[in-house]
Amino acid sequence: MKIKNIKESILDLLFPKFCLGCHKEGTFLCQDCLSTIEISEYTFCPYCSLPKRTFAGKTCQKHKNQNLSGLFAATSYQNNLLKTLIKNFKYPPFLKELAKPLSFLIISHLILSGNENIFKSKDCLILPISLQKERLKWRGFNQSELIGKEISSYFKVEFRNDILFKIKKTQPQVELKREERKTNIEGAFEIKNPEILKGKRVFLVDDVFTTGSTMEEAAKVLKKTKAKEVFGIVIARE
Repeated sequence: MKIKNIKESILDLLFPKFCLGCHKEGTFLCQDCLSTIEISEYTFCPYCSLPKRTFAGKTCQKHKNQNLSGLFAATSYQNNLLKTLIKNFKYPPFLKELAKPLSFLIISHLILSGNENIFKSKDCLILPISLQKERLKWRGFNQSELIGKEISSYFKVEFRNDILFKIKKTQPQVELKREERKTNIEGAFEIKNPEILKGKRVFLVDDVFTTGSTMEEAAKVLKKTKAKEVFGIVIARE
């Protein structure tokens, strides 16, 4: 048995894992509970107040001039189990292991919606929404980066975490109203290594899409550096 596996076995004995859904021992999310989360088979315009189904994750014609070209959202944030999973992933106890099952939801959505081929061209690039330094230090990891790496590994597409950086200290978006979110996030991102982005189809990864202010702001700075298209990929849409 490898040393890593021995350490994991000891930790499991000292600190057993229990499913956050049914409390069965062995894992933080059992297969039975994972299967209860409904995965979307369709894509919708991220900017329509009422869901409007679109093709290949793109925005509808009314919102085609937005910086964000479209959105792939695996499921609805109204699912109570999903809320519990994301809360335990992003906040204490910071369960990093949830990155895999949460990424599985996104991968399943891309396959079920017929969009598993979106990464086939060589000009694709996956970027995580970055965290400000204080937030990263507090959490110990960037949840969007963990998810992005899982998607990158599965679909064999390039992943970079050295391009999009958050340079402005902002309030947590969850605490703000719609208009306040736009002001809060304005000017928050900076691009490094911009030459890499020219002509690229960029896929921005985050956990939850609410008003879209964060992704729209990030897409804006990416488009300024000649990125061809910028799509969002999230676990859930509120």
